Amino acid sequence: MNPRILVLSCGNPSRGDDAIGPELTSALMLAQQRGEISRQVSLLTDFQLQIEHVTDLAEVDAVVFVDAALEGAEPFSFARIQPRASTGITTHALSPSALLAIFEEVMQRQSPPAWVLAVRGYRFGLGEGLSPLATDNLRRALQFLGGNLLAPQPRFSGVAPHFSSSWDVNC
Repeated sequence: MNPRILVLSCGNPSRGDDAIGPELTSALMLAQQRGEISRQVSLLTDFQLQIEHVTDLAEVDAVVFVDAALEGAEPFSFARIQPRASTGITTHALSPSALLAIFEEVMQRQSPPAWVLAVRGYRFGLGEGLSPLATDNLRRALQFLGGNLLAPQPRFSGVAPHFSSSWDVNC
């Protein structure tokens, strides 16, 4: 049985490199249509994480959150995350860890294993397109995901993705 994986991308296509998440989802959708990515992979994009995304996590075995990063590793970083409650005063800017904590509170069960793929962006101005550097980082992030994680027959150890030692997340 193949595990069900959710790739949940966030970003605003109208704000330069913030479009990395939606662009990644679009590219994965095309690859899925060509049969290059398992149909067990669900693809979802939104401007930001919302409490309502708890329901999207309910039927998956693993989730990868994708977003543009204002700073950090180039071309991207990829890290396992754990549920962690947030003490924010609004419902905006919900973090992936906070969404997992809300999932556990609402669903009364453990959240699915989760990772964050943070693709480095550089320009986030309204009306800008993807910068050349962000475009290259996006390409490399897609290659990374397309390896073992989203292949037509994803390789898993239990429900945790098996990441080949040849993958270098600090390219």
